[in-house]
Amino acid sequence: MNQITLASHAKINLSLRILGKRPDGFHELTTRLCKIALRDRVFLSRGTADEATVLTCDAPSVPVDESNLALRALRAFEQATGFRSAWRIHLEKQIPAGAGLGGGSSNAAAVLRGLNQLCGHHLPDSRLIQIAAEIGSDVPFFLLDQSAAIGTGRGEIVTPVAFPWQLPLVLIKPPFPIPTPWAYHRWAVSRELPGVVYAPQLCPWGEMVNDLERPVFEKHLLLAMLKSRLLESGLTVAALMSGSGSTMFAVARSAVVAEEIADQARDWCGPAAFVKVTHTLPLNGI
Repeated sequence: MNQITLASHAKINLSLRILGKRPDGFHELTTRLCKIALRDRVFLSRGTADEATVLTCDAPSVPVDESNLALRALRAFEQATGFRSAWRIHLEKQIPAGAGLGGGSSNAAAVLRGLNQLCGHHLPDSRLIQIAAEIGSDVPFFLLDQSAAIGTGRGEIVTPVAFPWQLPLVLIKPPFPIPTPWAYHRWAVSRELPGVVYAPQLCPWGEMVNDLERPVFEKHLLLAMLKSRLLESGLTVAALMSGSGSTMFAVARSAVVAEEIADQARDWCGPAAFVKVTHTLPLNGI
């Protein structure tokens, strides 16, 4: 087999708590992650001897140089195995960048899994997860077959958890990204905005809360407004920012209601916003 196509799912953070800053400069946290139906596709194939490795993408805003996590995953796999070849990687994107949905991390995990299959499964899952943790904190989660997990450490230590719910979701991303390092850097000095709900929202699947809302909302008042409107609409079970943003997501009362929320969100944010109706993946989610 010389080529493979892999699904590369997005995620949401159902909760994200920051416990403090670590000596290595990262933040200690605990987070609950869940895969969702929104996904990219990753096409991976082996090139010929006279070719160079190349990464392409159908989204012009996504870099295709060595800064892309998909290429970083390839280089890490080469270093771990000593196996080198010419590869063609193509990313077919549906997950927006800079959204807190883990698109780049998911692509990297798909590349690791695909390379391991095409090269004859040289590495066990435990080793792949070690490599993934060096690439990015969210990457190990996307290597799991299960749909949900608790992340600890800086998020890279993942423990699968049962998640039997298929929650109807509306994703709303305004036309700007949030740099993750900036959000964490601002966390300690940020303050809550008056009138905005930051407290945990208690749901059957656990509490929903995100400590990074505090720094992000301070700078991006639109996101605070979106959360307030979603919670006040009467159409949602809960609403939260995913990861470091800039995506807000609403858990709708039904799939039909989700479409109604999406229509309202398009009116609120305008045509440049990314608005998508989707759902969480239950059980193994694959």
